[in-house]
Amino acid sequence: MAMAAFAAKAEDVFPKWSDPETWTDGFSEMRFIVVRSSATGCEPNCPEWISAEGAIEAGTPAKLKRILKTLGRRPLPIIVNSPGGNVGAALQLGRIIRKNKLDIAIGTTSFTECWPGAVGCPADDGKGAAHFGIASDGGAMCNSACPLMFAGGVRRVAGSWAYLGVHQITTTYFPSTRHFRTTYQTIRGKKYRVTTETVTQGESYKTYKMSKAFSRKISAYLREMGVGRGVLDTMKATPASDIRQIALDDMLTMKLVTSRDSLDILTLAGICRRSPAPPNCREVPANAQPAKPAAIEAKAGPSQPAQVLISQPAKDAPTQPVEAAPGNEAPDKGFILVRGSNPMCEPHCPEWMWALPLGAVPGNGAPEMSFVVVRGSNSSCNPDCPEWISAQGVITSQTPQKLRHFLATLGNRRLPIVVSSRGGDLFGALAAGKIIHERRLDVAVARTVFIGCDPGEWSCLAKDGAYAGVASDAKGDCDSACALMLAGGVRRLVGSWALLSLGLMGQNQLIKAYLDEMAINPDLFMALQRIPVEHQLEPDTMLKLGLTTGPQSVDELTGATICKSLPKPDNCRVTPSTNAEAAAPPRL
Repeated sequence: MAMAAFAAKAEDVFPKWSDPETWTDGFSEMRFIVVRSSATGCEPNCPEWISAEGAIEAGTPAKLKRILKTLGRRPLPIIVNSPGGNVGAALQLGRIIRKNKLDIAIGTTSFTECWPGAVGCPADDGKGAAHFGIASDGGAMCNSACPLMFAGGVRRVAGSWAYLGVHQITTTYFPSTRHFRTTYQTIRGKKYRVTTETVTQGESYKTYKMSKAFSRKISAYLREMGVGRGVLDTMKATPASDIRQIALDDMLTMKLVTSRDSLDILTLAGICRRSPAPPNCREVPANAQPAKPAAIEAKAGPSQPAQVLISQPAKDAPTQPVEAAPGNEAPDKGFILVRGSNPMCEPHCPEWMWALPLGAVPGNGAPEMSFVVVRGSNSSCNPDCPEWISAQGVITSQTPQKLRHFLATLGNRRLPIVVSSRGGDLFGALAAGKIIHERRLDVAVARTVFIGCDPGEWSCLAKDGAYAGVASDAKGDCDSACALMLAGGVRRLVGSWALLSLGLMGQNQLIKAYLDEMAINPDLFMALQRIPVEHQLEPDTMLKLGLTTGPQSVDELTGATICKSLPKPDNCRVTPSTNAEAAAPPRL
């Protein structure tokens, strides 16, 4: 056998498109869980939904198909909370959602019985739901590729508290060199040509600009879903290393949302009392309640605000005692106004007085107020994140001195104060309010949830001068003397989920002079004289009386995107570590 060979070599670079990456650090892959509302009073007919939380990956569409198959023809809405992920998978998810004619909303689900996957937490009740929870749009997000999934919903709602953000797509190319080699073989006197190919993989690289072909693909998908071109234009105009929030009004103009409603229209307990009831309501007889687990060996997930029924005109009265002020004859019990919570009595429900021991004093299990600097931990704010002062605990006579010393360590930095307190020492609250007023600080009522570790733990150390956390008005409360501390703020914010209670505390002349000094409407003091016991104030009442300066929540001071606004707030700071991260190659 004779062989003759020559090299017929051609070198070309063939780009191979890979699935775009997204900001999914710290997020597990999206999982789908059927949830039944645990709101008080909704049984036996409660709304149910599909919780979709986590990063979108290549296998996510298959997971959604599997759970929809178990539901048969039940069209449950999807409540999504996702940082984004695989664009191709997001398009598939959107088409699956549209094909099944499902509604979608941006929100988070807080599980109230047990956390899915925990030991002792059932996976199914045999009827499609074993997990109970409450849905809320506070702190929820739908970023990067998630809006493409969101576009698939028939009804699409985001609400005013949810965050939807878009940006350019990152595409990773894998250059390869193809080598062709042609050889000739002679077999039995005949010459044959044999061509072999060798592919050599080169070093990958990324581009941060959407190709024309992919732009056409997304444009066609959005038209298919009935969404305007403005979404794609905003994606193209936003660098891959950044993220652009689309405001609710703009989402409505772009037809990305179908109304100004929030997820309440899909998950609120009262919707199942309508006639006809929405298709996601399911009646379970009292003797066939979905199985509720016994004690489990797992920590509960993040808490969310309890829902208020549609027919309920006001929130239930708080369950905190009236605080005793120094100098008053303090009784050994506090009194609270309680309103019946049975939904059948609304709108005319009975009310009564309940006496219980005082609880908001140090030594009764309530810690003394402490102050720490907190930095927003939402990944979408990096490298420039908001910071604030967390003030949580009972106000004592030592609180003003602690606050003054703490502010001295900050120098000229003006950070807002996020307070959650059940009250305490009247004189301590007045003095702390004056310090806040002198430093011209803003104050919001909310609870700070620390990420990673609690500052109270000896091993918990601040990074770059701050602890990581998020501020939410859910579970935030400010009772009795705390409201006077709030009055010292320049901007005073109490969100719709936060609770604020106020009542007579004695020392009337002192309180009146203080409110005058803080430039608070005199109507507030007059209202205090008419409240016989500590009473929860509604948001419109607080605004009317001048205790709050606007209807905004704590997000106005600590939201992940405030550092992208102009002018930039004083409480934004780029830390040395985030500067280093910003210098690294951008990653979506």
